[in-house]
Amino acid sequence: MTTARVEANTIEADLEALVEFVERHPRLAVLGGAGISTASGIPDYRDAAGAWKRSPPMQHRQFMGSHAARQRYWARALVGFRTLDDARPNAAHRSLAQLERLGHVSGLITQNVDGLHQRAGSRRVIDLHGRADRVRCMGCGASRMRHALHTELEGLNPHWATTGAAAAPDGDADLEADFSAFRVPECSRCGDGIWKPDVVFFGDSVPRGVVERAFALIEACDALLVVGSSLMVYSGFRFARAAARQGKPIACLNRGHTRADDLYTLKVEASVEASLGALIRRLEPRLAPDGFSRRPA
Repeated sequence: MTTARVEANTIEADLEALVEFVERHPRLAVLGGAGISTASGIPDYRDAAGAWKRSPPMQHRQFMGSHAARQRYWARALVGFRTLDDARPNAAHRSLAQLERLGHVSGLITQNVDGLHQRAGSRRVIDLHGRADRVRCMGCGASRMRHALHTELEGLNPHWATTGAAAAPDGDADLEADFSAFRVPECSRCGDGIWKPDVVFFGDSVPRGVVERAFALIEACDALLVVGSSLMVYSGFRFARAAARQGKPIACLNRGHTRADDLYTLKVEASVEASLGALIRRLEPRLAPDGFSRRPA
């Protein structure tokens, strides 16, 4: 038997095991990561071994403590956020939304900040690290949509609007230049507040209420499915660890090494999009003509 045939048979067996896992656990919690959004054109941070592909992203203390760091961030964001803003849900997002409609997913914890799960139709989403399409004043708490701030940034820095560079995962860009003349507006409501994306930067803490909602989902679920995440960051890994402590089975759909490899009941190393699509094709006959599951609540 050829190597390709062996690999195909292995993947098929893994997919059948994944179908059985989902059918066996009707209240499934999903913990998703950057690997879900790569097919939408949003790059991820880590390689298959879990190591950084690029320089680590902006740190919270650095952003808050340095005007130069904020100049660099917002100049790069003015270029890189176009990719995040233009991204559309891919087949993996749509499949997870369909799993929810089929009655298999009781909630989804996403480590991504792109909002694509909601745009694909998922309703029970916990944005663990916030949403990149909003900004918040760190002084008075005022909130506004990010595109409005970017319009203001473009007006203050017109020549940056035509700058090109490769996008980074968080709406940043791989760009090095002299940022010293880049103008960053302060909050007009309080006069001197710092505008920050409404996301959790590295080194910052996830809001307590968000963490409590995520732990409540883990407590209420029958099992956990990790999709497209290496779980190298503790803010996501802790939920896999909590599920394991509670004796909840954990399945993983992700290529390469993850921090929780020793916790999984099942691990499928295959394409996230293709695997979730195959899973839906096996489960979809359960969907009623009106678009809702006929499974008992």
